[in-house]
Amino acid sequence: MKLRVQRLQNYDDYTIGVLYINGKLQCFTLEDEKRSVKVWGETRIPAGVYNVRLQTSGTMSPRYASRFPFHKGMLHLLNVPNFDGIFIHIGNTDDDTAGCLLLGLSHNIGSNFIGSSTLAYTQAYKKIVKAFTDGDKVTIQIVDELLG
Repeated sequence: MKLRVQRLQNYDDYTIGVLYINGKLQCFTLEDEKRSVKVWGETRIPAGVYNVRLQTSGTMSPRYASRFPFHKGMLHLLNVPNFDGIFIHIGNTDDDTAGCLLLGLSHNIGSNFIGSSTLAYTQAYKKIVKAFTDGDKVTIQIVDELLG
């Protein structure tokens, strides 16, 4: 399975993009802002292609497992340069991420907010987990071709 995040707009504190799953538009994404020097919890990940795995250890996976009966593990991006623990998860603003990708179904231009994050996450997560269940490799490509 191929995931692709196309970054659309970079703002002072956050970045808005869209997630495609196997070439089909899935939802909006929200990340931290671009920085030339990484600041923990305030910098988006570099553009590139990363493998994704399901991670069941750590503190997030048990929380999500208690909330979602379909949860099999956190969607973890592997080998991101200078970053550890990068996940795809629920959240609405850059305050909800420390370098991770947040998913949402709505976004107002110029607003540090994506809406319906739980529903967006649930829809995307179920598709991605099915790929793992089917034995597929999952990769994510992050593209830095901003529109503005």
